[in-house]
Amino acid sequence: MDEEYDVIVLGTGLTECILSGLLSVEGKKVLHMDRNDYYGGDSASLNLTQLYRKFRDGASPPQDLGRDRDYAVDLIPKFIIASGELTRILVHTDVTRYLEFKQIAGSFVYRDGKISKVPSTEMEAVKSPLMGLFEKRRAKKFFEFLQTWKDEDPATHQGIDLDKDTMSTVYEKFGLEPGTQDFIGHAMALYLDDDYKKKPARPTYERIVLYTSSMARYGKSPYIYPLYGLGELPQAFARLSAIYGGTYMLDKPIDEIVTDADGKFVGVRSGNETVKAKQVVGDPSYFGAGKAQEGGKVRVIEEGKVVRAICFLKHPIPGTDDADSAQIIIPQNQVGRRNDIYVALVSSTHNVCAKDVYVAIVSTVVETDRPEQEIQPGLALLGPIHEKFVSVSSLYTPTSTGETDNIFITRSYDATSHFETVVDDVHDVWKRIFGGKELVLKKRDVQVEA
Repeated sequence: MDEEYDVIVLGTGLTECILSGLLSVEGKKVLHMDRNDYYGGDSASLNLTQLYRKFRDGASPPQDLGRDRDYAVDLIPKFIIASGELTRILVHTDVTRYLEFKQIAGSFVYRDGKISKVPSTEMEAVKSPLMGLFEKRRAKKFFEFLQTWKDEDPATHQGIDLDKDTMSTVYEKFGLEPGTQDFIGHAMALYLDDDYKKKPARPTYERIVLYTSSMARYGKSPYIYPLYGLGELPQAFARLSAIYGGTYMLDKPIDEIVTDADGKFVGVRSGNETVKAKQVVGDPSYFGAGKAQEGGKVRVIEEGKVVRAICFLKHPIPGTDDADSAQIIIPQNQVGRRNDIYVALVSSTHNVCAKDVYVAIVSTVVETDRPEQEIQPGLALLGPIHEKFVSVSSLYTPTSTGETDNIFITRSYDATSHFETVVDDVHDVWKRIFGGKELVLKKRDVQVEA
């Protein structure tokens, strides 16, 4: 380990693997290390043995769940938005050749005690129980307004300024009911809470357009998902890095981040070996995750917590037309909360569990000191639960940009149901590493087979 590298990357979570892949393509000499003996870090997919090791102190999995190797259970439940930023990176880097995708069968929203499909076509919208007849007309006008909007043509603006008017103002102009606002803001724009209503409308407009264009791409839902679980994503980017000369070391304890007298990064110590590099990138768990490090420096702080329950079911979720995969959004207003609750369902069709087993993951941002009770409305939708694994994870964010000490720390995976914020973090870290230079992805027509 006495070579010197341009960048050492710590942790093989998706954010870190995308960065190591892109840095290698850029011509950087990259060493990628992980304390675990598997890829994926917090965003790994585990087999049964690994899952029971993590959540049940190594107890043996019950026989009735089938073969160990049939399982790849995601620790973080997220789906890929078909026309989103992660898809662009996958296509740009040609990482898609290592992956196969399948569509998620349906997107649902919880309203007044029951779940309804989020309409994916005009026909479904007309039939949807989510809105009454007059409200459907108003919503139609709202969507037509979004579809015909052209920045350069004031005639399409109907007196609205997307950069100045708040989203509340836009909703009021079209006379949309609170329930419809819930459905648009949470099931389509995919906001976790209602803070967006007080902000200028443009980001919401862009999110709805992203949702509808993703929906149009494959039909049934705007989401795609990799066969064999989300843990395939970091591995695919790790392969990309390796092709471009990146070096990988798994199962390697990281004992110290070595800095010089001025606090600048020098290298990483593992046991009695120290490997040197100009810069280090890594997830918060390698930088104290809230605890003061050498010299009393706190490098990351906790911003909140997320509770997640991985549930094995022996049946599809009731009320989803027996969908083999689905997302259900429970808007916060429906259950008197500040943050939405998400349910993500996948099954053996995605090669992530044994036949006739369904994996549902219920998650939300923690608001009280009784996190498991907070996801109860989501758990209640699942029917009988065969096996349940609950975790509460802290969300860490770096205390500095890293530009002064060459230590660039990524953020924890948030409670959103998709990867757009992960890609935002990739762009942000890239910019910090390169002193403000943007990550530029070449334009290619985004087409992923699903």
